[in-house]
Amino acid sequence: MKPQEIGVRRFGRVNGLGLMTLAKREIARFSSVWTQTLLAPLVTAGLFLLIFNIAIGPRRGDVMGVPFIEFLAPGILTMTVIQNAFANTSSSMVISKVQGNIVDTLMPPLSPIEMVLGYLAGGVARGVFVACGISLGLFVFLGHSIAHPFVVLLFVILGSALLGAIGLVAGIFANKFDQMAAITNFIVTPLAFLSGTFYSVTALPPVLREISAFNPIFYLIDGARFGFLGVSDANPWFGFVVVLMTFLGVSSIAWWLLRTGYRLKP
Repeated sequence: MKPQEIGVRRFGRVNGLGLMTLAKREIARFSSVWTQTLLAPLVTAGLFLLIFNIAIGPRRGDVMGVPFIEFLAPGILTMTVIQNAFANTSSSMVISKVQGNIVDTLMPPLSPIEMVLGYLAGGVARGVFVACGISLGLFVFLGHSIAHPFVVLLFVILGSALLGAIGLVAGIFANKFDQMAAITNFIVTPLAFLSGTFYSVTALPPVLREISAFNPIFYLIDGARFGFLGVSDANPWFGFVVVLMTFLGVSSIAWWLLRTGYRLKP
């Protein structure tokens, strides 16, 4: 490469080395503190299952033809996965902005799509690792095999990618940690809790049931539940399309924000 070409992108050229470097950096961020990013979510998910089983399980009976604790498990898994995928990309972006080293990501010859893919790689990897750990725990303690493993993997990856993209957009918009905390507490957490994690949407009043149909997180949880148990409230393949289209839309927004440098460049 000629000296004058350094740092200059040519049309159609993919910076594979830069993309892999960014992806490795994002994966190294959470794997270096695995007790906080991987072990802690497993403990939290286990506590959710234990508390709900003790408080409600014996009196709740079957839900959709399966024991309550088995019905609850896929929802807890998916909720934990998407929260961690969101946290990975959003925290990475906000920390870089607050510490002033976001320039280290913006200056290398990385295209906006490569930056999006690099950040999402970290979110998806963290989500998959968390899902594998919780799934192993569910198998050991509940002894329940997975009805459709491919479907579970599909929704885990797609859910991690979707919430990773949302986290990237949120991280770009937020300039301070308290702004990021507000987005997490008032948007992400309510969407995760009110998406059929702890209940079947058939138990909701008709109005709330219709509202749930517009929540892509509901389809994530419902699809993962179908993959684990073979039962669902909605058609899992329709849900897959909804989540995929939502992911493409949010990723496009993240691409545009990185392309324009919104709240990233002085």
